[in-house]
Amino acid sequence: MKKNRLVAPYEKDGKTYYKMSTFDIEVIAKSTGGLAPTLLYFHDNQDVTDDIRALRFGLNSPYSYIEDYDEFQSMLHKKEQRALEDLYDTISIRPKNMSTSKQVLWSFGVLLLMTIPFLVAMILK
Repeated sequence: MKKNRLVAPYEKDGKTYYKMSTFDIEVIAKSTGGLAPTLLYFHDNQDVTDDIRALRFGLNSPYSYIEDYDEFQSMLHKKEQRALEDLYDTISIRPKNMSTSKQVLWSFGVLLLMTIPFLVAMILK
């Protein structure tokens, strides 16, 4: 196995096994102008994005040799989803802290504002 900062070997009954060394990963989603956001992973203020990519996209499946990889992957998935939701909330024009009915009315108002130029163009034609 290649050296990876997130995987720790340990010996049990004379055999070497592997487990995740930490579950304390911070996930940050950034929009870089492309279609998909970029996910960055940090542990102790160090970028571990390449280590996570090496685990996920390596030739050997990490499920086959890392004992607690399933729990790690589940935790990471939740943090990725939360980071993406936070990113989309920051770039969204949707109002926050409004009731559902007020959000529907607000969306209808925005749609109405967007159609005004088309209505004016049709009237002046």
